[in-house]
Amino acid sequence: MTADRETLRVYDTKAAEYARLVADTQNAQLAVFMEALPPGGHVLDLGCGPGNSAAAMAKAGFTVEATDASKEMIALASRHPGVTARLARFDEISGTDIYDGIWANFSLLHAERTEMPGHLAALRKALRPGGVFHLGMKTGDGAQRDGIGRFYTFYSVEALYDLLRSAGFSPVHQETGVEKGLAGTMDPWVVILSRG
Repeated sequence: MTADRETLRVYDTKAAEYARLVADTQNAQLAVFMEALPPGGHVLDLGCGPGNSAAAMAKAGFTVEATDASKEMIALASRHPGVTARLARFDEISGTDIYDGIWANFSLLHAERTEMPGHLAALRKALRPGGVFHLGMKTGDGAQRDGIGRFYTFYSVEALYDLLRSAGFSPVHQETGVEKGLAGTMDPWVVILSRG
């Protein structure tokens, strides 16, 4: 698998703009995720973007490993104290029982539909038993590029629950909403918190 080149080009080109967009975001879901983690736990921020969430988790005392396939996003994430950031695609996450929590906040929506079950299975394997998995996705049908060229795969909430359960996760909490993103459109979304 290779990450979508056009999507990565957009993120590399708009890294600073994206960082400004999310700089002041008060993330209630991140607070819920952190409350579910053991003190000082080891967390993977998958598709970390500019590293805001990773920085907040590091500041809260967690050991944070941040990954992204965009070189410019990794450069921004690496500037945060306490954050170890490395360039990696979704299919480069491996290992067994490594993380107490995995934060995949609106990153896996860029994966091809056929590759999603494999990504989730690898993440479940990397998560320690009883660990916490946060998944944020835009909801809808099909797959398409947005107005600035990023590739998205959309799912219904029910389809995401099926995928999570098939990978060995147990969903325990969800929230839905609609928000304006980098492309300027109002998009529906869901976040699902699961246990491994």
